[in-house]
Amino acid sequence: MVRDPELDESITSLGFVEGVEAEGGSVHVQLRLPTYWCAANFAHIMTADAKTALLSLPEVTHARVTLIDHFSSEEINRGMALGHTFQETFEGLADGELGEVRDLFARKAFVSRQEKLCRVLKSRGHTPETLAGLRLDDLPAGDETEAYLSRRKDLGLDLSGTAPFLIDPSGRRIRAEEAPDHLRFARLMATSIEANGSMCRALLANRYGLIDEEAIL
Repeated sequence: MVRDPELDESITSLGFVEGVEAEGGSVHVQLRLPTYWCAANFAHIMTADAKTALLSLPEVTHARVTLIDHFSSEEINRGMALGHTFQETFEGLADGELGEVRDLFARKAFVSRQEKLCRVLKSRGHTPETLAGLRLDDLPAGDETEAYLSRRKDLGLDLSGTAPFLIDPSGRRIRAEEAPDHLRFARLMATSIEANGSMCRALLANRYGLIDEEAIL
């Protein structure tokens, strides 16, 4: 799955895939973003990740991913065609590669997904204090658990069944007395990411004359 690094949602669910053309083993995907001025580093990450994902499919022998209607479309598309990194694509303008950006948003996504799973667990009677005592083996099966474990894996954190559930992005266990404050912080982060996702959907719908299904709901 290719995700928007800031919103922690797939680019398909966000509506960022404008079109797909396939012929034999060749695939061409066009991406579009909510605004003309979306950050170039995020645009490059999603374009590069989409190309990598396509090439990981055994039936795809050639993949081309192009970005449309964006201020850096020309540079990014040229860079993708040449196999350039972000810094090579924006030579003289880009400051370093994107590892730090990816790590920052991977940590935010981890905290957000943990908080969403905590909502499920609290609806089943858990308190912040009892959440701090759970192990991964104690987690219920379901989409929220799978998403949380996926973000945990992204950070290289312990996935063994006896590992504590409630930890921070560095892997440090959250003690029972720390849990309420940790969950309040996590809720703020999750709410911020969710709000940004809703705003991006609305901007994309307005820009391209689409039906904003989320707004209707």
